[in-house]
Amino acid sequence: EVQLVESGGGLVQAGGSLRLSCAVSGITLDDYAIGWFRQEPGKAREGVSCSSTKDGSTWYTDSVKGRFTLSSDNAKNMVYLQMNSLKPEDTAVYYCAASPVDTYYGPAIKEYHYWGQGTQVTVSS
Repeated sequence: EVQLVESGGGLVQAGGSLRLSCAVSGITLDDYAIGWFRQEPGKAREGVSCSSTKDGSTWYTDSVKGRFTLSSDNAKNMVYLQMNSLKPEDTAVYYCAASPVDTYYGPAIKEYHYWGQGTQVTVSS
């Protein structure tokens, strides 16, 4: 059974930092692309950062470039999202996801077959 379990969300003041973690089991990260997505109430889920673990190619949505960093520890089957200089508009539920297309590193939701349950990030002004 494939499981992705996020942790590390919480309440933080604007300008602060959080590190999200995603523990992956049932698949080997070497064979999958990974992504972080977020969703605000009443809005569509959007890509935040995605990476091909095959060659390390990484994509970031414009609003987080320079502030967020996606990383992975394939030996531990862990994925991380370091979020710095957080803004109130970063408030959302954050999800990690895995795509069987290991060379893919884009934000197309349909490419990601496995999803975590999400972790809430709230940034206060």
